[in-house]
Amino acid sequence: MSRQRTVKAIHRGTRVLEGAGVQLRRLFGFQEAGLFDPFLLFDDFRSDRPEHYLKGFPWHPHRGIETITYVIAGEVEHGDSLGNSGVIGAGDVQWMTAGSGIIHQEMPAGDRSGRMYGFQLWANLPAAGKMMDPRYRDVTAAQIPTLATPDGTLVRIIAGTAGGKQGPVRDIVTDPSYLDISVPAGGTFEQPVERGHTAFVYCIEGDGEVAPGTGSGGRIADGELVLFTDGDAVTVSAGGRGVRFLCISGKPIGEPVAWRGPIVMNTQEELERAFEEYRNNTFIKRRG
Repeated sequence: MSRQRTVKAIHRGTRVLEGAGVQLRRLFGFQEAGLFDPFLLFDDFRSDRPEHYLKGFPWHPHRGIETITYVIAGEVEHGDSLGNSGVIGAGDVQWMTAGSGIIHQEMPAGDRSGRMYGFQLWANLPAAGKMMDPRYRDVTAAQIPTLATPDGTLVRIIAGTAGGKQGPVRDIVTDPSYLDISVPAGGTFEQPVERGHTAFVYCIEGDGEVAPGTGSGGRIADGELVLFTDGDAVTVSAGGRGVRFLCISGKPIGEPVAWRGPIVMNTQEELERAFEEYRNNTFIKRRG
């Protein structure tokens, strides 16, 4: 029997400074890592004030994780130790698998109105993939398929599937789904989710109700994140202004986490080795 997921926790996040002084809202991070497995961190860096974001995220290392940056307004210039560089703009995604090690930078720049709206998600890698070759995927807005339902709901499919359409990001070990969903006023949308997978939604416009009619649902508004219990589907109904939200899920890894700053491994020894290699300039593993 199909079972709708209900509310497990609601997060409103805290204001933090990251990088060279970027002001952002962290919805979950180090303290909640086990709760959101396989996801480690989720940041909202939306702002209309350039002084909040222009200092950016200068060169820094990553190992053992994937970082997923989704921009809905403004631009982010990026570069990394693989030789990749470029700019992601509104509707684009940067999906970076750090694997054995990568050094990169991300420098936000607003649009003509000074808006810089984006989100960054960190996904863990299992022990077997911690030291895999790094890889980088630059997904443009044009490459992301959109599902339109008869009631006017629009779903941008970055990873996973919706309505029989599949997103361009594939072959990820945690089997993630990453959807940007807009539901018009009075509408309802149900998204199937693999049972046993961690799932959450993050409201980025308007308001609505999650798990309506279950008795264990709740209201959600812009800036609020809902983590769900297990089940087969996530359901969201829009309020009078409509609702736009990110719907994200993935397969838990269930392994120990040793985490400091931008590096996430399984043991403290692996973590210490990674930082020692970074200090000794042996962090980047040459392939071939």
